[in-house]
Amino acid sequence: MSRSRRRAAATTTAATVPRWLTAAQLEAWQAITQLLGLLSTALEAQLQRDAQLSYVEYYVLAGLSDQPNHTMRISELAGFTNAEISRLSHLISRLQKRGYVRREPDPTDGRYTNAVLTDAGYNHLVAAAPGHVATVLELVIDALDGTALSALQDSAERIIARINDARAISG
Repeated sequence: MSRSRRRAAATTTAATVPRWLTAAQLEAWQAITQLLGLLSTALEAQLQRDAQLSYVEYYVLAGLSDQPNHTMRISELAGFTNAEISRLSHLISRLQKRGYVRREPDPTDGRYTNAVLTDAGYNHLVAAAPGHVATVLELVIDALDGTALSALQDSAERIIARINDARAISG
């Protein structure tokens, strides 16, 4: 076999060999996985118990509350909540039945539909927020000093950027 063929074979073999986590990386990954599962479950339970809202419902209401006129296109809201439009549409229907959100055509482009936070939805969010924030403080913020919180934020932002870069490449 020629030298160039051996190099090509070695490169091909190295490229197809899967990478595995080291013991330390595996422990970190398992901790992150457990954190994501436990934290989302705890936040969901608190919101269900205290405000009869799922976490994503709360997130939708909070997202709308931060927008001018408490309004956002449903397609943009789907991106904001990381939900498919069909799933978000069902969620908006549930919130609409409860009087927290209404739909209306986008006045700038009738092809789009806006979700609008109603006064009742805003009031419900305002009532739910203190309990939710208290849970976030208790479970996350108070467990970390300033340095650890900053490192967690930096790490989260780096991971989010990688995910968004991968989405941009594949989508």
